Amino acid sequence: MSSLVWFDVLVALTALERLAELVVSTRNARWSVARGGVESGLGHFPAMVALHTGLLLACVLEAHLAERPFVPWLGWPALALVVASQALRWWCIATLGPRWNTRVIVVPGLPLVAGGPYRWLRHPNYVAVVVEGVALPLVHTAWVTALAFTVLNAVLLLGYRIPAEERALRLAGERA
Repeated sequence: MSSLVWFDVLVALTALERLAELVVSTRNARWSVARGGVESGLGHFPAMVALHTGLLLACVLEAHLAERPFVPWLGWPALALVVASQALRWWCIATLGPRWNTRVIVVPGLPLVAGGPYRWLRHPNYVAVVVEGVALPLVHTAWVTALAFTVLNAVLLLGYRIPAEERALRLAGERA
C-alpha cells in the first residue's frame, strides 16, 4: 500500500476516535446536566466542530491534491506526536471521568480536578489538540493544513474556548 493510503487510514482512524469521543461526551453531558451542570460558551461550539472536521478533511485533500510526499524524517516523529496526543487526550478523559465532555458544562459545587495531567497543566486536553493539529497533517507533509489549523485553533482556543471555561469555572465557584 502507498503511504497516502496509510495516511488516509490514519485520518479515518482519527475520525473514528472523534466519534468515540462524541459518544463519551454525550453520555457525560447528560450526567453533568442531571447534577445541575450549567452550559456556557455555546456560541463558539459550532466553529470548533467545523474546525476539527475541517482539519481531517483538509489533511486528506492537501496530501492528495498537492501530492504531498511522505518524508520519513518528518512523518515518523509527527506520527509519534499524533499517538502521544491521543494518549494525553484519553488520559484527560479518564482523569475527568463523567465530568469530561466536548462542551463547557460545569457542575456547581464540584472541586477542580487536580490529578492526572491536571497536576501540571490547567488545560492539558488543549495541549493534545494543539499537538495533534500540527502533527497529524505533517505525517504526510500537509504543511498548509498544519499552519491554517494552528492559527485558527489558536484564535478559537485563546479568544473563546479557554476564556469561556475560565468564566464558567469562576461562576460555578462563586455559586458554590
